[in-house]
Amino acid sequence: MSGVRAILGFGRTVTDLAATEAFYRDGLGFTRVAPPEPVPVAQAEVMGLAGRKATQLRMRLGRQSVTFLAVEPPGAPYPPHPAATDPFFQHLAIPVRAMDAAMAQLARMNPTPISHGGPQVLPASSGGVTAYKFRDPDGHPLELIFFPDGAPAARWRDAPGLFLGIDHSAITVTDLEATLAFLTGPLGLTVAQRGLNEGPEQARLDGVDDPQVDVIALEPPEPTPHVEVLHYRSPAAQRSALFSPADRASTRFIISTDTVDRLLGLLAPARVVSKITADGAAAFCTGPDGHGFLFLPD
Repeated sequence: MSGVRAILGFGRTVTDLAATEAFYRDGLGFTRVAPPEPVPVAQAEVMGLAGRKATQLRMRLGRQSVTFLAVEPPGAPYPPHPAATDPFFQHLAIPVRAMDAAMAQLARMNPTPISHGGPQVLPASSGGVTAYKFRDPDGHPLELIFFPDGAPAARWRDAPGLFLGIDHSAITVTDLEATLAFLTGPLGLTVAQRGLNEGPEQARLDGVDDPQVDVIALEPPEPTPHVEVLHYRSPAAQRSALFSPADRASTRFIISTDTVDRLLGLLAPARVVSKITADGAAAFCTGPDGHGFLFLPD
């Protein structure tokens, strides 16, 4: 067993914590957990932030949380003209009670759209959901999603509010088999669902022409939130880029584990970049396409 318990939340690197708080609060219903504070020393060490001023703001939506990180001096800016097929793409999927009402509230923040033509109703073969993708002020992608029925709808039925929480985070990858080996091997996640999405609705949702994308859901023992892997058979990724937590394009999974040091040992054969504090208080690694994973002990 890997010792991975659950995805505790997510981390995102941003430019301005106040602007980020306003966007996520007023547009998406997030609430502040605590005032901005320095990043704990152990976490700053493993994320390579030593020597920088690193301040974090933790916000919550329902039972899930996102920790926003501002770094001085800043790292690399978000790449221009990003696409859903870029391997640094990682969105947070927010289930909503009613799509029209959610879109009306979000519109007040004037977000940058990814999807063309508003929310898209995907065919039953692609889950039958209604979804809309857009970007926050720093360029990080997000998705609003409405589950019409079935197990996903039941999972969120009792959550209060219009914006219900964070269902999953989706990462775009270039090497599907290497990613699945990494997530199911040392991390011990379980493949819960596989599909192949394509067609005009998917094209409008993703903002790309003629997509054909493998969509694989993987779950930790506590299945919400979970990981979704996106592998575009077409169009193929046109660039690759690796980013550190100081860089604007960085989004991280924050994962609970009872065996930080043992987990890093299991990750070694996967040839990922990894680091652990001497006392095992935190560890950090990147997956095959550079997506970040911060491990904290239970």
